[in-house]
Amino acid sequence: MGVHVLEFPEVGEEARGSGSPRVSHFAGWPPLLARIALAALALLLAASALVQIAKSGTRSPWEGPVEVSSPAAPGSIAKPYDQDIALYEAAIARIRKGENYYDFIVPEHRAWKYPVKPQFAVRLPTLAYLDARLGAPGQIGAALALMFGIIIAWWRRFGDEGISYVRRAMATAVVSVAASLAVNRHYFPLHELWAGGLIALSFGLHRIGRNGEGGRWLGAFCAAALALAIRELTLPFVLLMLATALWYRNRKEALAWTMLVALFACAMAVHISLIERQVLPSDPHSAPWLVMRGLSGWLGNVSQASNLRWLPHFLAGPAVVLMTFGWLGFRGRTGTFGFLLSAGYGVAFMLAGRWDNFYWGAMIAPAMFAGIAFAPCALAQLVAAARLPIGASAPTAN
Repeated sequence: MGVHVLEFPEVGEEARGSGSPRVSHFAGWPPLLARIALAALALLLAASALVQIAKSGTRSPWEGPVEVSSPAAPGSIAKPYDQDIALYEAAIARIRKGENYYDFIVPEHRAWKYPVKPQFAVRLPTLAYLDARLGAPGQIGAALALMFGIIIAWWRRFGDEGISYVRRAMATAVVSVAASLAVNRHYFPLHELWAGGLIALSFGLHRIGRNGEGGRWLGAFCAAALALAIRELTLPFVLLMLATALWYRNRKEALAWTMLVALFACAMAVHISLIERQVLPSDPHSAPWLVMRGLSGWLGNVSQASNLRWLPHFLAGPAVVLMTFGWLGFRGRTGTFGFLLSAGYGVAFMLAGRWDNFYWGAMIAPAMFAGIAFAPCALAQLVAAARLPIGASAPTAN
């Protein structure tokens, strides 16, 4: 009996539909390279089930409440939040009383023993003003609108991409799990929660064109602009949008993203100058963010800042890896963008961020969750590229 090679067919409807190139990301790979990639993926999955993803002996806002109130303005807040959430809630309470954000935010940071050096350690005022104006009912309404907006946007996008109904439903269900965290009102003061949801909405609304044709980006642009105004950690997403527009020669879109980056740079310069006026020589500098936690930083941030935190360690870690790798099973430009976005933030988290910055993972978790629905496709395509021989009389998939 001869040795046969197991071949994989086109998976679902992903090979048809939207007009985007539907070629496998692994098409044209030499078998040796594909086999090396398979081995690397296996090692990464094994490591992700074993490495530390949470610092023992510490607690976070996601683990349960403690009773606190603002040291700078006693009585302004008496809700069961952790200290960092309480700081932002205190700022919201003072804005509701008519105070100007830049008049109190530096003293408030000092009172909570939060650093004001470097100046960008102090958050932009956008979310505090929005939360103050909306009030509790408005925040709940906005959170619900954002959650359902993300789900609807991705349901439509999967349909436009020609995804089969079953896989479309599976992927949308995963998106729903990711987006549902946004409706927990205890986390409303967290900037990353809103910015991450808006990134997911922007990604879902965006349609990548070529030479200015076939693309839709205005809704995605508005969502990303608001996310950037809330949290500067949105900038990598905006830069990837800009790079994508340039790559596909969408000139108007590229110009819009360029102008957004320039406007953001001006706004940050003003923000930093307003904070700098109140900084004292005695103010301590923030602990370094460039701590290079490696795999623990990536897996820990995403798993702890999402609904993956309910899974055991040995499942949560591999899930993050499969979410990232899975985008390569989504053929065409969307899959490429999703992989670069997820992997790019993953590399950033491996290099930067302390254990107490785990909530940065909320910036990317809602946008990357759908990748796991396409992980089986990605694995099948990689195995096909590797052309792995199996035992005698092995059947051919059909």
